[in-house]
Amino acid sequence: MDALRIRPMGADDLASAERASALTFLDADRLARRARDPEPELRPAAAARRWIDRMRYYLDVDPGGCWVAVDAETGAGADQVVGFAVSQNRDALWYLATYGVLPGHQGRGIGRRLLDAVLAHADGRPGIFSSSVHPGATRRYRLAGFSLHPQMQMVGTVDRSALPAVDGLRDGGPDDFAWMDRLDRDLRGAGHGPDHGCLLAAHRLVVTRDRSRPGYVYVDDRGHAVLLAAERADTAQRLLWEALAASYGDTLVNCITVPNEWAIDVGLAAGLAISQEGTSPFAGCLSRPRTWRPGTSCRPYGHPRTATAFGHGLY
Repeated sequence: MDALRIRPMGADDLASAERASALTFLDADRLARRARDPEPELRPAAAARRWIDRMRYYLDVDPGGCWVAVDAETGAGADQVVGFAVSQNRDALWYLATYGVLPGHQGRGIGRRLLDAVLAHADGRPGIFSSSVHPGATRRYRLAGFSLHPQMQMVGTVDRSALPAVDGLRDGGPDDFAWMDRLDRDLRGAGHGPDHGCLLAAHRLVVTRDRSRPGYVYVDDRGHAVLLAAERADTAQRLLWEALAASYGDTLVNCITVPNEWAIDVGLAAGLAISQEGTSPFAGCLSRPRTWRPGTSCRPYGHPRTATAFGHGLY
């Protein structure tokens, strides 16, 4: 009897799933490492706690999209997670938050079965997410029918002398969520819904004062634009400059897709270096969002990365 099972994720699986995720993506980062890159390290404890908190949130909001592969023959006396796939439905859009299989269990069809489970949950919705360059992941997404669109990233220390004066922005709050969701629907076909509350609890929200040129950005404590969306490219650039002004040390602007060259212009002006980074897989009738950049809420945790919204924005 096959001890491997694909089943819905439960809260009791979170610690084991986090460990599987950390090991899976450490291996993926080692495979993708360039000669000039630092040696990848196992996810630190603080990031592990954030991963578990994020997955618990997904379980609370849309548990039907959360699946694990468990193996009862690992010798630990309980089901051990050897693979995981966490997806979410938001309005008419589906996205894959994180997905992977432990290196020692790859090649057994586990990834295919997990992806089948989360795609069934999508129920025909168009889908989008951000993926690493891992060849196994890229192959699996294409075989599942996704169109693969290249992404770029920019890294480095911001040249403070290049920072422009930015006006027309203010700190945002829950009263802004309704128009932000309307903007999201226009840019990517679906609002972020409950995710805005989750993001605001952990990040600073900056919004435009002028509602005729709407846009917003969530900025983390290191000045990284976690999620950015805007109707116009010039608005998106002002929001990204605001995030970069809050950065210190090395910063990252990633998941930049072809329609979002405005982000490259900002990064180059800020003195950041550009390189290629993974793909944005799309499925269904969804076209590439305009001025909307897939974001990175899951990148520290795994190789499918949810996008930040560059509509002229980040996913």
